[in-house]
Amino acid sequence: MSFFSNLFGGANNGLVNGAQAREAVSHGAILLDVRTPMEHEAGTIPGSKNIAVQELAQRLGELDPNQSYVVYCRSGGRSAAAAALLKQNGFANVVDLGGIGNW
Repeated sequence: MSFFSNLFGGANNGLVNGAQAREAVSHGAILLDVRTPMEHEAGTIPGSKNIAVQELAQRLGELDPNQSYVVYCRSGGRSAAAAALLKQNGFANVVDLGGIGNW
């Protein structure tokens, strides 16, 4: 299996640790910060795209369903909801880092 097949199709329930997330990003996955714009401006993982979870359903058109994503928030609740929403809308390669501190 390829790196992405192992990571995105594995038995990890979609959760990854910081090392796995960094490796996914190094292989082309997009970091998606689903915190509010204010939280994002206060501190973020460099290179991440910010779409607040509250806006995600309306902004799905800004994302490529064929792309791989690593989703994160402050503590893990919003990222889990965002990852589920993405998967429900045909985004197959989505994993959840949980909170930004896990990076």
